[in-house]
Amino acid sequence: MKYRRMPIEIESPEQIGYGSIRCNLTESSVTDMHLEQLNHLFNPADLALAYTDHIGKPELRELIAAGGKGLSAKDVLVTPSAAAALFIVSTALLEAQDHLVVMRPNYATNIETPRAIGCRVDFLDLRFEDGFRFNIHALEALIKPETRLISLTSPHNPTGMVLSQSELQAVINLAEKHNCYLLVDETYREMNFSAFCPLAAELSPRCISVSSLSKSYGLPGIRIGWIITRDAALQELFLAAKEQIFICNSIIDEELAYQALAHKDVLLPPILKRNRDAFESVKNWMAVQELIEWVEPQGGVVCFPRIKTDSGVDVDLFYRILNEECGTWVGPGHWFEMERRFMRIGYGWPNPQELADGLSNLSRALKAAQKG
Repeated sequence: MKYRRMPIEIESPEQIGYGSIRCNLTESSVTDMHLEQLNHLFNPADLALAYTDHIGKPELRELIAAGGKGLSAKDVLVTPSAAAALFIVSTALLEAQDHLVVMRPNYATNIETPRAIGCRVDFLDLRFEDGFRFNIHALEALIKPETRLISLTSPHNPTGMVLSQSELQAVINLAEKHNCYLLVDETYREMNFSAFCPLAAELSPRCISVSSLSKSYGLPGIRIGWIITRDAALQELFLAAKEQIFICNSIIDEELAYQALAHKDVLLPPILKRNRDAFESVKNWMAVQELIEWVEPQGGVVCFPRIKTDSGVDVDLFYRILNEECGTWVGPGHWFEMERRFMRIGYGWPNPQELADGLSNLSRALKAAQKG
């Protein structure tokens, strides 16, 4: 495999140093949860620091399966993060002679791991002018006899677009028709602004659902994600991959994940409320902007506005002012193989004051970088 470092990782806050950022609007998750919010729920001293069930803690898998209809713990493989889950799916299913159709823009791992394998990749490009929605006929036109996998994300990172149930079913029909698999990265599913769409894995054995606790629960530090599929042979393949890469998960991480899901009725509502309040702040800010435009997101904790082409804003100067003078950072478009005039704004992670200051600094940098 041919690996290369991704810009989104090279330029991430954890790499450039959180201490150098005053207003961090780059994050794609909610505010980080603190250990004290979970450690009173169990006694870590009771845990034997041993190998765990290779598939994942049975009780944790039962809680994950309960999130969908007709699913059971045997359909769930717990992995060290959603990124690991995506890596397992790609390396288990794809070889150099295979073909992948993947939604773009996208989380970089969904693109870079298949590239490292050397398989052929075609992109289902989402356009601002189409409201970041795709045409099912355009998707089918990309499918080839050697297509092994279709890869979608919903709610979508970085745009906040959400697939409707009818759109999801239409793609499932294509996967079944063309005898390929459908991967749906559903990491933000619990952050939908409207009713939940069913888990893709509920709807067909051809579907693979991937998710984690990193984004919606603010638990990226415990590195727990999962793969759901009703195809037993496929799940066995994924387990083989996991065993060769990781063997099993950290027992501490699995226990923390179990406690978080077991108490989601207490933990999740305040997270969702804070996220909606933050979204309203961004929505109100966008309503008075003249130099920037967006497609209003339908879920998640990020949006993907762009600087207007006729705004007269020097894009490179904008980022210099924003970073160097304002100490504020967003996710520039090149993180997602898009023009730099696009930017991902994460509104779920910063506290209300940091978000307000960051948005104010964005307005300031836009005006300062405007020519004439």
